[in-house]
Amino acid sequence: MPFSRSIPIPTSISSPEPRAHYLNLTLHYDKFKPFHSVSLSLRNRIPSRIFSDAHSPSFLSFSPPPHSSSSVAGDSQLKAQFSRDEIRIDACGESSEHLREWLSFPDYGPKTDIGMRIFCNRPLNMKNIVAVGFDMDYTLAQYRPETFESLAYQHTVKKLVYDLKYPSELLSWSFDPNYMVRGLVLDKKRGNILKMDCHKYVKVAYHGFKELSKEDKFVTYGNTLVCDPFDGPDYALIDTLFSLAEAYLFAQLVDFKDRNPGKLPMSIDYACLYKDVRHAVDLCHRDGTLKQQVAKDPGRYINEDTSIVPMLKMLRDSGRATFLVTNSLWDYTNVVMNFLCRSSGVNDSTNLDWLQYFDVIITGSAKPSFFLEGNHANLFEVEPESGKLLNTDNGSPMPQVGNISAGLLMKEKDRKVFQGGSVNHLHNLLSIESSSQVLYVGDHIYGDILRSKKVLGWRTMLVIPELEREVQVLSELRDFRKDLQILRSKDDCIADKMHHLNRSLKLENPDDHTKQKLNSKLDELKLEREIVLSSHQEALRKLHQKFHEPWGQLMKTGYQNSRFAHQVERFACLYTSQVSNLGLLSLDKYYRPSEDFMQHEFGILES
Repeated sequence: MPFSRSIPIPTSISSPEPRAHYLNLTLHYDKFKPFHSVSLSLRNRIPSRIFSDAHSPSFLSFSPPPHSSSSVAGDSQLKAQFSRDEIRIDACGESSEHLREWLSFPDYGPKTDIGMRIFCNRPLNMKNIVAVGFDMDYTLAQYRPETFESLAYQHTVKKLVYDLKYPSELLSWSFDPNYMVRGLVLDKKRGNILKMDCHKYVKVAYHGFKELSKEDKFVTYGNTLVCDPFDGPDYALIDTLFSLAEAYLFAQLVDFKDRNPGKLPMSIDYACLYKDVRHAVDLCHRDGTLKQQVAKDPGRYINEDTSIVPMLKMLRDSGRATFLVTNSLWDYTNVVMNFLCRSSGVNDSTNLDWLQYFDVIITGSAKPSFFLEGNHANLFEVEPESGKLLNTDNGSPMPQVGNISAGLLMKEKDRKVFQGGSVNHLHNLLSIESSSQVLYVGDHIYGDILRSKKVLGWRTMLVIPELEREVQVLSELRDFRKDLQILRSKDDCIADKMHHLNRSLKLENPDDHTKQKLNSKLDELKLEREIVLSSHQEALRKLHQKFHEPWGQLMKTGYQNSRFAHQVERFACLYTSQVSNLGLLSLDKYYRPSEDFMQHEFGILES
């Protein structure tokens, strides 16, 4: 039976080189002779200090225990991959079972579950980070879609009916929290919802809840002389989990308009539907309806994560500054953070113990404009007990005019909660000398990650809660994906054979008998190719549905990275499923991505 073995390389002895190392060997077992040792020749250099018994930098020697011997003749193929983080051993062959005990390498510690790993897009040495900042909503606070998004949906529908005079039958509608995904684009003008790849080709499209055919997609989005950037006023980007409910409601309204032409005024087109949905959402946020409900029972709407406080303590103990920058105002921020950081089961908003985990808290930040260099917004100091605002001189205390309560005159060490301002105020408050010393963790590509990375040069980590399930399903479907690749390669092979036969028919001028044989062979290949293509399309459809029935894999569209994956790759230095994963690894870890490959390199390096 084939088997695999993975051994993590401890940080203290890991290879400083940026590339992975590979080796191949054949182990031969002779039933008459004891098995003593095997030397593994490495394709690339690996430091000898990784193993004390390495004879030279380019050789690695294994010796079995004294009592070990081979009782079965045969060859076993052993393939090992060396990287900075682990050694992976794969073995197969007649004698592979006898390698299990012999290759029982020491375990250097528990391995992180694949769904909780931190993935790296560009090198980041945590030793260079002096301050770590966090967004709150959907970063530190993970909302429950089945309750919070449903609440947002219900209140938005009520605003449409009672404030914007939509038909009352909308009140009977329900919300499916699992239908929409991030990375979609709403075509407001046509009432379509699109999923595209990293090259902005539309791969999946729905009009309301009706899927568009391949022909309809091409006529609408592919039959143009100029490539549509899909980022103008006619489009809306669904890049936050907050937007899923409004996208679902927009699809419902598109279907409703199409099926009931007389129930909505003729003046209301698809773009107007979206505009009204957005207005209703803004009304919900403006009157505090949603946040009041959450504040009454945070545990109903927010996932409790007991790993957040230990992670924050670990950061503080390492000597790094920690900060919170959120668009929520102080009253709501206090409720949510108190719930997340409470030491007892009781949520008491008058308890301010959670402030000890941060050096600076900025509420009402108005991201993404907070990150812009030309932002001149005033910074106010917040008195935590009362929520009152005090004027500041760019963050420094100002003499207060009038009869100010003694309780508002805080000591310098207690001055840590602010409202508004800009990133320049934050840099001054934390004494940041270089923007590359800051790591900011958020969930919103545009609001948190793009601006902080592109404008400031901060290091960034994107929180993608959907990633945990995504990588688990991906791991389970590895063999399925290999079968897809085989079908794809088979189609390419058949296409090449057909090309050569057609070329022979045209250029070699064969006699009638040969021509008949070639045409017969061509017909066989055409039929075989149709079967292969049909099997491939069906398998690709099944793979798509295993991830998500309407939209497929979050990070892929077919064989290409999705638009969302492209943004993650461009703007997030790191990405992971939840913020507390940061506490699972060393705070001095050097994150390194895998080696970049261009398409022409794969066939050469894999051979």
